[in-house]
Amino acid sequence: MVGARPPKTQASAADRPLIDRFVDMLAAERGAARNTLLAYRTDLEGASAALGAAGLASADVEDLRGLAEQWADLAASSVARKLSALRRFYAFLEDEGLRGDNPAIQVARPGLRRPLPKILSHEEVDRLFTAAEELAGGEHPASRHVRMLALLELLYGSGLRATELVSLPRNAIHPDRPFLILRGKGDKERLAPVSDKARAAAGRWSALVDPASVWLFPSGKSHLSRVRLFQMVRELGAAAGIAPDRLSPHVLRHAFATHLLSGGADLRALQTMLGHADIGTTQIYTHVDAAHLVELVNHRHPLVDLKRGGA
Repeated sequence: MVGARPPKTQASAADRPLIDRFVDMLAAERGAARNTLLAYRTDLEGASAALGAAGLASADVEDLRGLAEQWADLAASSVARKLSALRRFYAFLEDEGLRGDNPAIQVARPGLRRPLPKILSHEEVDRLFTAAEELAGGEHPASRHVRMLALLELLYGSGLRATELVSLPRNAIHPDRPFLILRGKGDKERLAPVSDKARAAAGRWSALVDPASVWLFPSGKSHLSRVRLFQMVRELGAAAGIAPDRLSPHVLRHAFATHLLSGGADLRALQTMLGHADIGTTQIYTHVDAAHLVELVNHRHPLVDLKRGGA
């Protein structure tokens, strides 16, 4: 039969209509995207097939824990996604009066450890600025170098996201105002700090921009693209002797946050400056700083070189 699935991945006969109803509900009531619906269906049909003839409809907690054991070799994020699909599926069955419990909520999720962001040292940031200032110096520097210095000042000095930076309006930065108003994720407004050096660099660049331009960093009929910004940052890194794979606009945003925090900035203030809706997102930088402290203790503490005798 065309389109038939192999038996090992086919949901049980009892589960197929339930999964169809669940997916239809997600589409109609939640407005879920096509890829989301496909992901839920794939995870649920795979779980049903793995459970055998009984499938999900009559599975209990132990059945689902056994299922989770079969996923032991998968990435923690994949297991968490599958368990999330099961929890929502059983919640739907409860709402429909088809089950009186949700066995999936008693299955422990795997611990998900958020990876630490790449960071740059103060010395490496100094090298970037030295390279940018040298290229933008002199009596008649190329306009692209003046632009790069302004971009760098705003990436590291204000912690802007790449999209926020490249789409800045031409008059977004006022020479006498130490902040700018941004409209970031979720269409929410926030204030971002702008240092004296950043305002000076932006003003120097703005003088070279066509007065008719809508954008501070125009390119063609629109503004500079995020991809081109990424390339420019890496090119500057190469000039400063920093490996390209360690640099990106987002790495400079991380450096802004990490260096502020290590300098004594308040976590709530940092959350506001970065535009994080959840302070848990900002707290990743406390782990970065802690990791740096551990490295210092392990490699530079005087006790490292102290030879100790046996007990």
